[in-house]
Amino acid sequence: MPPHEDLMPQDPSQDPPEEPPASPPSSKLMRLYLLLIVFLIVPIALSYGLRPGSTLPQVLDITVSGTDQTHVFRALMCLYLGAAVFWAIAAFTPSWQRTAVIWGIFFAFSLAVGRVISLIVDGRPSLLLLVYLGLEIAGGLLGFGILLAEDRKVRR
Repeated sequence: MPPHEDLMPQDPSQDPPEEPPASPPSSKLMRLYLLLIVFLIVPIALSYGLRPGSTLPQVLDITVSGTDQTHVFRALMCLYLGAAVFWAIAAFTPSWQRTAVIWGIFFAFSLAVGRVISLIVDGRPSLLLLVYLGLEIAGGLLGFGILLAEDRKVRR
């Protein structure tokens, strides 16, 4: 071997081809979590936007009058449905699962923070909105727990 051969430039055509990075394995736990939040969020979304003028006054102390209010509730419905579609696709796309769980955690906790602010500023809402607050806190904590469990699996 000539001296300092390891320092001499090598022909890149002699290097073995690089393998593409392995995609993360599918997680049943993350898939179940994502499908659970889809199952919970779709009916809520539809109740906000399909027929807000008739649905919302039945379940909440809300009177929807006018095109602007209906417009806002339908936009909210589509925001929720868009998130649900992403979570449903991610449930069966292993490389998206972790990101989707993180998004689910942020989604749940951001709604919960808004509700807590409203509790402090505006007072106690209807029972249904308190149930939603409990579900949002539980859903965020569950997602966080699933991420921790998956991280422990990877480290083993």
